Amino acid sequence: MSYATERPSNKTAWAAFWVGLAGLILMPIPLFIGLILGGGLSLVAAVLAAIGLLKGVARGGKGIAPVVFAVIFILLTWGGISLGGGIVW
Repeated sequence: MSYATERPSNKTAWAAFWVGLAGLILMPIPLFIGLILGGGLSLVAAVLAAIGLLKGVARGGKGIAPVVFAVIFILLTWGGISLGGGIVW
């Protein structure tokens, strides 16, 4: 198989991955800063993950792995926020 016939990677899935990771990293910042930054980025990552999943399914399953990791990051961020991350000092 030549490289010219390969389909490009799922850029939306990778965007969800990196935005979700940034949200997870920024979530522990206290005094509601982490809630706003981490929570906001995780919502954006959730939308990107949904779009990336639809694109991956349309490509026959190509590029779904970053979406899976993005969803894990999103769930960890939401779980951390529900336990007080980004809110409590």
